[in-house]
Amino acid sequence: MAGLMRVAESVNAALHSALADDPSLYLLGEDVLDPYGGAFKVTRGLSTRFPGQVLTTPLSEGGIVGVAAGLALAGDRAIVEIMFSDFVTLAFDQIVNFAAKSVSMYGRPVPMPLVVRCPTGGGRGYGPTHSQSLQKHLVGVPGLALYEVSPFDDHHDLFATMLGRGEPCVLFEDKILYTRQVFTGGTVDGLFRYERVGEVTRVHVGDPAGADVALIVPGGLVHRALAAMRSLLLEEEISCLLLVPRRLYPFDGDAVRALLGDVGAVVVAEDGSAGGTWGAEVAHQLHQRMWGQLRRPVTLVHAADSVVPSAAHLEHAVLVQDTDLRHALRETFVG
Repeated sequence: MAGLMRVAESVNAALHSALADDPSLYLLGEDVLDPYGGAFKVTRGLSTRFPGQVLTTPLSEGGIVGVAAGLALAGDRAIVEIMFSDFVTLAFDQIVNFAAKSVSMYGRPVPMPLVVRCPTGGGRGYGPTHSQSLQKHLVGVPGLALYEVSPFDDHHDLFATMLGRGEPCVLFEDKILYTRQVFTGGTVDGLFRYERVGEVTRVHVGDPAGADVALIVPGGLVHRALAAMRSLLLEEEISCLLLVPRRLYPFDGDAVRALLGDVGAVVVAEDGSAGGTWGAEVAHQLHQRMWGQLRRPVTLVHAADSVVPSAAHLEHAVLVQDTDLRHALRETFVG
């Protein structure tokens, strides 16, 4: 049964466990109460089971995060659901200037166990202000960690890790990924094998050290990455190594470098627009560590420099597709 669980259901189960394990943990958000259970039903059943811990809020992202950060500062723990990640911009002050600063600005370390959940990305036809991937706007903030849900993850462990950091975390959850099944058993489609090494999942065919080219993506791009890898392997006999870090920032360049082995060609992809991005930070760190090994600079793949349209064919043209990844991997390998 666990193998048939979808990512949204797995995250929901993890939230059930987290609230059951700790009566001082609160979940706050707009329309999170039953019977609605959140815009994507990830909070379904929580308010019925934990009526004192699940709090519905007014439409004020700044207010929601401010209250949650106050709870965390006072000794409780809090998880916030932002209905669409686009609206996290309305809570930027509370996240960057209050929560992230509070862990260190009082003259002593202060725990701030706070997680801000952000359903992110396009592919659902929701239009320009409900389809963005805004990870890059929070990269590099001291005291703030960024994570992204993947289908490989143990989501119970993910929440335990974030709440145990003692500093605020933003968790990005791709909206299309919600509908996909969680991977179990160490294999994908009987072709790829995977294992988690620390905070990174490694996916490969055969010996990962023998891969022709490596691809690094956040969790929301996993299925597009797998489709590109499959077609390259079966049609052109190009083998790819896929790395999926669940913690985007701080990015552990040493851990990723160790998993890349002797590969000489690397592609990093993300679904946000270019310019000051997570992918650029990854490329910078790998360039420093692999200067003498790489055959060419790390290739970056981004969404178009555009708003995300509502029409499906226009949305498809703007966002990163498996065909874009396939082209970048082939070109980077061939050089």
